[in-house]
Amino acid sequence: MADSRKDRKGAVTIHDVARRAGVSPMTVSRVMNEAPGVKDATRKTVREAVDALGYAPNAAARSLARQGGGRIGLLYSNPSAGYLSEFLVGALDGAQKTGALLLIEKCDPDPDSERAAVGRLIAGGASGVILPPPHGESYAALSELKDGEVAVVAVAAGRFRSDASAVRIDDFAAASEMTRHLLALGHRRIGFIKGASNQTASAERLLGFETEMRAAEPVATALIEAGEFTYRSGLEAAERLLSARRPPTAIFASNDDMAAGVLTAAHRKGLDVPGQLTVVGFDDTSIATAVWPELTTVRQPVAEMAEAAVRILSEDIRGRGQARADAPTDRLVAHTLVVRGSCGPAPEDA
Repeated sequence: MADSRKDRKGAVTIHDVARRAGVSPMTVSRVMNEAPGVKDATRKTVREAVDALGYAPNAAARSLARQGGGRIGLLYSNPSAGYLSEFLVGALDGAQKTGALLLIEKCDPDPDSERAAVGRLIAGGASGVILPPPHGESYAALSELKDGEVAVVAVAAGRFRSDASAVRIDDFAAASEMTRHLLALGHRRIGFIKGASNQTASAERLLGFETEMRAAEPVATALIEAGEFTYRSGLEAAERLLSARRPPTAIFASNDDMAAGVLTAAHRKGLDVPGQLTVVGFDDTSIATAVWPELTTVRQPVAEMAEAAVRILSEDIRGRGQARADAPTDRLVAHTLVVRGSCGPAPEDA
């Protein structure tokens, strides 16, 4: 693997300076940005390393960062275009309101790609980094940021963890509420399409569904299929569910992209939605109102959550001259059950 901490032209990076000075990249960033909290001896060592290596950070970016809420990195690779769009809008709104400079890096959801992307963010002087799914639960991304002494906010992770601040909803409670709604409509054979296996939120949503279905036994039956949070995986899972000897009368997909795939599978089979099949999703992204019928779904305020993550980091930077990598906080935000045209009572002949 190529060294992610060297740029393509072989120019000196913040990591080279850090290695020569025997400090972390974050300390180099603090010295270059004239932030408080660095010992004079350390400043001297870092500046000597900068001079010796001829390191030249981006002066324009440094100036912008000092004027506002600092430089905040954002790593992304989410397969859902609707989710990503909502997330980026929220992050950009947060950056505009706080005066932060947003550094965005795309990567693949694998350790080498994540480490390389994090390295580029740190080299760019990010004082804090926002990790949307699935990166908020990535050991590679989190350990790289910890080594760089960079504060982290994980958005929409299923559970709070001690090594990163979090902005999230209660996925278990949200899935439980949606399942109770379907049971109250008289559905007793309910299909569920799981999300990506590398995200805790997927497990929490499944657990919320299974908990309510077990409470409704023996009259209720759960039919569960795997998905990956993509439209195609939802379509294929729905085709398997609807091919069962006794297919479900309702299908709960773990996100809206997969629920849109369920609608397509239902239309292919000539099923009336919601007359013969109820379909519900999760997230309330733009696709939820772009399909027909419009989706009943759980609203996770993705844009607001991303904006909150920017605020958390930028306020920390502005107040302390740097974002703290310790004392993580857990900010739980409310979800909403949004009822639209894709759900209805169970068919009388079910």
